[in-house]
Amino acid sequence: MDLSKYSSQELRQLKKDIDREIESRRKEDAKKAQQEIKQVAERYGFNLTDLVGGQPSKPKTTRAKGKVRFQHPADASKTWSGRGRKPVWIKEWEASGRSLDEIRVD
Repeated sequence: MDLSKYSSQELRQLKKDIDREIESRRKEDAKKAQQEIKQVAERYGFNLTDLVGGQPSKPKTTRAKGKVRFQHPADASKTWSGRGRKPVWIKEWEASGRSLDEIRVD
């Protein structure tokens, strides 16, 4: 296929059309594959969920919020666990020449 005779606009439109067709065919192929797999599973006495989705996934665990290790002396609502990025107030505290040991919570 000689693309040199097409304008930029025509090529962009052609690309959009091709991308749309590829996606459409990919969906059709996925449906066909699912139907074939379902037929094979049924032939052996299973249903698709028994083979593919039979096991429940493990619930996602969330990490517990870190224990407060540092607390601002003037504003008790400003705390930091020592994990992650340093808050601005910690950076300012250190920049003023103060030690984190001064605000450490036991």
